[in-house]
Amino acid sequence: MHRPSTPDSSRDMLAPVLRDVRAVVFDTDGVITDSAKVHAAAWKAAFDGFLRAHPPEDSDRRRPFDEQDDYLRHVDGKSRLDGAEAFLTARGIEASAKTVRAVAADKERLFTERLREHGVEAFPGTVRLVKALRAAGVPRAAASASRHAGELLSRAEVLDLFDALVDGDEAARLGLAGKPAPDLFLEAVRRLGAPADRAAVVEDALAGVEAGRRGGFALVVGVDRAAGADTRARLLRHGADIVVHDLGELCAGGAPW
Repeated sequence: MHRPSTPDSSRDMLAPVLRDVRAVVFDTDGVITDSAKVHAAAWKAAFDGFLRAHPPEDSDRRRPFDEQDDYLRHVDGKSRLDGAEAFLTARGIEASAKTVRAVAADKERLFTERLREHGVEAFPGTVRLVKALRAAGVPRAAASASRHAGELLSRAEVLDLFDALVDGDEAARLGLAGKPAPDLFLEAVRRLGAPADRAAVVEDALAGVEAGRRGGFALVVGVDRAAGADTRARLLRHGADIVVHDLGELCAGGAPW
């Protein structure tokens, strides 16, 4: 892979695995901003309320939404409508389009309320890595199925660290398919002017790492914030080349990548 012409000292700020990439695309929730937990809490309130009002016949399927396992399996990285439909289907509920829209709208309302009440911050390790990439002259994009991505990055005061943003509004305008289709990431890397096979994707969602693999990206980095019993293995199975707990590990001296 051809290395962009940047000062060696700047490239040395990055872990070896990143020194040859020509662009990096970052997912937003759970990768750049500590907002995945806000999304998970809003989904839990929306789904648990629906299950209480419309309990499945099978008692096991009435169990509350799990903010780690169910979130990672069914909604993380997906659009609200796709996430709502995936979870309801997993619980054996043949939900109409109207029901899916209602649950998704309830989640949107709850998320907005929590966001305004608590705000959101960027992960320090991610900020460190993004700044190191900027110093090395590597273009950076943020990509998210969420329509709130720009607001989240602005609230966390990191929007200006990225050269491009492709969010849920842009995805809808362009008719981009949702993850695990690679459309969102391919549009983001196109805006950075680099081919996917010379770029990296950074994701924490199973659907997201699968999208990076399907898109033919040179490097797919999985971020395991939960550090659960098998989350690392699941990220690797879905397409991650490497898995880190914090993106600071991809700066020089952070880990032996």
